[in-house]
Amino acid sequence: MAFVALNGVSLAFGDRDILQDVNLNIGPETRAAIAGANGSGKTTFMRIMAGLIQPDKGTMTMQRGTRISYLPQSGLTHSGLTLMEEAEKAYDYYQALLDRKEQIGHLLEQFQSSSKEAERLIEEDHDIQEHLLNSGYYDRKVVKEKVLLGLGFTRSDFDKHTEAFSGGWQMRIALAKILLETPDIMLLDEPTNYLDLEARVWLEDFINSYKGGVVVVSHDRSFLDSTVNEIYELFNGRMNRYKGNYSEYEARRSKELESLIDRYKQQQEEIARVEFFIRRFRYQATKAKQVQSRIKYLESLPRIEIPESLKKMHFSFPKPPHSGNDVLILSDVSKAYGDNHVINHLDFFANRGEKIVFAGKNGAGKSTLMRIIAGVDKDFTGSVRYGTDVKIEYFSQDFETTLNDQKTVLEEVEDAAPTDLIPQVRNLLGAFLFRGDDIYKSVSVLSGGEKNRIALLKMLLHPANLLVLDEPTNHLDINSKDILLEALKKYDGTVLFVSHDRYFIENLADRVLELGDGKATSYVGDYAYYLEKKAQQESAQAGISATQEKSAAQPKQTQLSREESKQRKRDLKKLERELEQVMADLDALEQEVSRLNDDMAKPENYSDGTKIKELKTQLDAAEAQLETKTARWEELEASIAELQEN
Repeated sequence: MAFVALNGVSLAFGDRDILQDVNLNIGPETRAAIAGANGSGKTTFMRIMAGLIQPDKGTMTMQRGTRISYLPQSGLTHSGLTLMEEAEKAYDYYQALLDRKEQIGHLLEQFQSSSKEAERLIEEDHDIQEHLLNSGYYDRKVVKEKVLLGLGFTRSDFDKHTEAFSGGWQMRIALAKILLETPDIMLLDEPTNYLDLEARVWLEDFINSYKGGVVVVSHDRSFLDSTVNEIYELFNGRMNRYKGNYSEYEARRSKELESLIDRYKQQQEEIARVEFFIRRFRYQATKAKQVQSRIKYLESLPRIEIPESLKKMHFSFPKPPHSGNDVLILSDVSKAYGDNHVINHLDFFANRGEKIVFAGKNGAGKSTLMRIIAGVDKDFTGSVRYGTDVKIEYFSQDFETTLNDQKTVLEEVEDAAPTDLIPQVRNLLGAFLFRGDDIYKSVSVLSGGEKNRIALLKMLLHPANLLVLDEPTNHLDINSKDILLEALKKYDGTVLFVSHDRYFIENLADRVLELGDGKATSYVGDYAYYLEKKAQQESAQAGISATQEKSAAQPKQTQLSREESKQRKRDLKKLERELEQVMADLDALEQEVSRLNDDMAKPENYSDGTKIKELKTQLDAAEAQLETKTARWEELEASIAELQEN
């Protein structure tokens, strides 16, 4: 049985202990997450397990033949091959087995079949063949397609050269290869960073059915809750195990931290009293012995430390300037990249105070629409109108390009701050966890999460009533995401956002705009309402398909009795009468949908939030009836056609 065991592993960078006497056992049943604050050593620990870093002390042992595959957070690129050819490289291990199998065939020619060496070679050949059969190697074409499609690639991507894919898609290629390698142990460092919601759900299902061990680092709470059953927390170089998923770990850890904070406060009060005594009597000869005793006491006192994860950002968005109820109106907006029509005749409005998430698969046009709304992309047709006194702040998915790597953290923020806020910049940086000498760090050496916090802070310096946020949670740890979420929930202005973090969406959005195939559909309700409506639509479509398949599968009769023929005619007339009624209902419903759309386009209605929601509810109901009647119409048409053929 494959396994990996770390015993007494320690590692230090300079005078900082990253890992201290860490022990961990990983087997084929392992479903574990490595947790801890940013900078606690999670990635370093993963690299040690992957064999890329040697610890200062301790050992790592594994069962002979155990295969480990490691996915880093970023930095992997591919070129020179098509997507399918690159995916085929995941099977190099099996190609080596095939080469050995061929070598065994040649060796067997040199021995008599009854010799011990021949028996050993035959047994080895049998083991290789069994391994190949059980691995799915001979079905790899189907498996490659399944994995690539699951991670969001399309069949038209299969023959594209890998250098044509952007950085996020490059990491998807790397993830696909790890999954296709089917190692005994998978080490995945932030595997969901570049995945949309559909791909994340697919990856969750893949991991839950995977036969090997999985160790993951992730800042996606929903993903962790779905995939792991134990958490290993790194804190001050030590590792502690918590049984259960991430939410269960959080609940238990929260109680522990409450106790830790109480003890920390008590110790700080005690230290303050002792230090006061030392300062008060340091120069009095009669108290010299007591002073020295207390100094030695402080020097030997084991200090209680608060985890960095508890040093949370403290901020709220500035009160937005007043604006009219109509914040944003898009009319007949279209955008194409060559023959690819990403957005096609889009009409959209946003009212004051709404929190609207843009949903849809990667490539559906979410970021493109964000850039159009923010005024960054002006190469489109149609119109974008902003309401009275609307002020926009835009957070770009590629926010790192908006930062100057040559500046320090302090310079970057001061240069963006209005004159009246410059005296407060250091306090604001402290609230965003840039303390002490951190403010003099070069922007170029900051992590993705730190750069994200800088970009968010720069937004706060300019009060706005419309926030356009494209993946604001990227690179943030779970605590930082929670703080951002709470700040946005309390924010009085309008928020349009894109996120692949399901927990974040579920707790913020009160309306969903779904983009896909150049079209847009608005769902006035939270994310749960959106998912419910989507499930109903898919169920209705599945019902239509099942009916059609059933009709197609029914055998035809070449001859009918006289009575059967009469009954068939009666059934046909009945269906034709029902078809006439359904067609009349469809005409009426189409007119109702058209009327409601016209009413929603009237200024006196779309400027009234209550009225527009009422009209939208009526429109959803009418469209649902229209969908049901259309389904029945298709069923009737199929049934009538079948009767007429017979």
